[in-house]
Amino acid sequence: MEEVPYTGDEKESLKAALDRHRDVVLWKLDGLDEEQARRPMTPSGTSLLGLTKHLAAVEYDWFSRTFGRETEPLPFSDDDPEADLRIEPGETIEGIAAFYGRARAASDKVIEELGLEDRGTAWHGAEVSLRWVLIHMVEETARHAGHMDILRELLDGATGDHVREEG
Repeated sequence: MEEVPYTGDEKESLKAALDRHRDVVLWKLDGLDEEQARRPMTPSGTSLLGLTKHLAAVEYDWFSRTFGRETEPLPFSDDDPEADLRIEPGETIEGIAAFYGRARAASDKVIEELGLEDRGTAWHGAEVSLRWVLIHMVEETARHAGHMDILRELLDGATGDHVREEG
């Protein structure tokens, strides 16, 4: 598991913090079958795979769209605010994990190419810096990784933010 450097610069530290939580998101899907990953675990319908889909979509949105980069079609709908959290028939762990991987790679490219002070326009029209987007996505990803930890524990008892060494 990646550690946030104790003496890293700001951008390096923010990226490492984001990567740490991104890795947890994928780890929470490890070893699950399709039914377990898509099973609604709360009255609102939250599932592990739905949270992963949501995080992929918001990564693309906050990093790529905000800074004028292209994305693949994203599962957002003005008529259906939960569309990005719902797993549709035919969507799989492999497909959603790949979507998350592509979003992460696109985001990483933006992070690498821009400075923390560079600005873009958020989906709601506000001007935001890359610094703000990084902080927001660390918060967003950590929040949902925590949700995923609880859902995974309810599914099969697995807890934590990384694989623990035996012995």
